[in-house]
Amino acid sequence: MTPIFFSRPQVLCSAGSNLKELWQSVTTGNQSGIKKVQTIDKNVFYAARIDDSLLSQKSSSRYDSRIMRIEEKCLSQLENEISHIKKLFSPERIAVCTGSCDNGTELSLNAHKEFFNSNHFPKNYSLEAQGADYVSTFISEKYNLKGPSLTFSTACSSSAAAIVKATEMIQSDLCDAVICGGIDIASDTALMGFNSLEAISSEITNPFSKNRHGITLGEGAAFFILSRTQLFPDENIKILGYGESADAYHITTPDPEGNGAFSSMQKALEKAQIAPEQIDYLNLHGTGTKFNDSMEAKAVSRLFKNYPVPASSTKSITGHTLGASGAIEAVISYLTIKNNTSSKEITLPVQVWDKIYDPEIPKLNLIDTSTPSAKKTEQISIQKISTVMSNSFAFGGANTSLILGL
Repeated sequence: MTPIFFSRPQVLCSAGSNLKELWQSVTTGNQSGIKKVQTIDKNVFYAARIDDSLLSQKSSSRYDSRIMRIEEKCLSQLENEISHIKKLFSPERIAVCTGSCDNGTELSLNAHKEFFNSNHFPKNYSLEAQGADYVSTFISEKYNLKGPSLTFSTACSSSAAAIVKATEMIQSDLCDAVICGGIDIASDTALMGFNSLEAISSEITNPFSKNRHGITLGEGAAFFILSRTQLFPDENIKILGYGESADAYHITTPDPEGNGAFSSMQKALEKAQIAPEQIDYLNLHGTGTKFNDSMEAKAVSRLFKNYPVPASSTKSITGHTLGASGAIEAVISYLTIKNNTSSKEITLPVQVWDKIYDPEIPKLNLIDTSTPSAKKTEQISIQKISTVMSNSFAFGGANTSLILGL
C-alpha cells in the first residue's frame, strides 16, 4: 500500500496531558493517574480519569459535556496544524474520522434521573447530543470543514478503525488530509456496564499474569493529521499497513484461539510488505481479561513463532480507554519510533504487572520495569526502532492492527 503520513499527534489522558508526559509515564511505569473512583451506584473502582483541573468548565460545543471538554482540550493543542492544512487544502478536501463509543451517556444519566423525578427531561436535553456522529460533527463545525465527517463505534477498536478508514479515503482520493483520532470517557455507565460483565479488576489491571482479574477503565483523547504528502518537514513517520478482521464468535468474547487477531496482524504485515521479524516493538491490546490475554498470546506466538518480538500492554498505565485506545496507542507507537532514532539508547514502553506469567498461555517477550535495557531484553537484542505494530481487539471480534514506521 502507499504509506500515509502520520503527523503532529496530540494527546490528553490520565497518563499525560502532552506527548512528553505520556512518554515519561509509559517508559517508567507511572500509574499515578489510576485512582479509586465511586460511581452513582456507590461502587468503587480503579479508573484512569483525567484530572478535572486540566479541563475547561464548559466546552464551546452545542451540547456541553465532559467528553466534549476533553475533546476540545486535546484539539486545542492541534489548532496550529489544523490552520496549516486549511491553507493548503479546500474545506471540502479535509475530512474528519473519530473513534468513540460513549455517545453522551453522561448526559443521558442526568436527564433520565430528572425525568424519573419530575416526569420531564431537562429543557436543554437533546438526543442529538447522544448521536454517535457528534464527536466528529463538532470538529467539522468548529473548524468549518466540509469534507466527509465520520465516527466509528466498533467498541475498543473504534479509533484504530477510524485510522484505517482515514487512510483508505486518502488513498482513494476522497480527501487530501484527515483530522483523525479518538475520544472516550470512563463514565459511570461504562464502569457499571463492564462491572455487570464481571470484567473489571478489583486491583489495577495485571495483564498476562496468572493473577489477573480484568480491566481497569480509562479515558482520554488523541488527535493527529493524516495526509498523502509530508506536510511538516520534521515528520516522516507513516502508516505502513493495516489489517482488519471480524471474529463474529460471540457478542463479547473473542475467538479463544485468536484466529481473528492473527488474521488482522497478518493482513497488516502483508499490506506493509514486511516480515514479522521487521517489527521492532508490538503494542499489545492486553486488557488483563482472561479471554483477551489468552487469545492474543496465542495469536502473537503463532505469528511471531520464530521471533520473540518485544511487546507490552500500556493499558496498565493509561487504563483501557475504550474507543480512544487505538488512537492513544498509535500515538505511543509513534513516540516509540520518534524517541528512538538513535541506536545508542533504546527505550520501549513498559507494562506494569506482578511478573507472574500465566503458565496456561504462550509466553511473550514482555517489556516491563525490570527489563534493564530494551537493547538487552531477555530474548532479543534491539539495534533500532523503525517499525511498530499496535493491536486493538474489540467486543464481537472487531480486530484492527496498525503498523507505523519510517
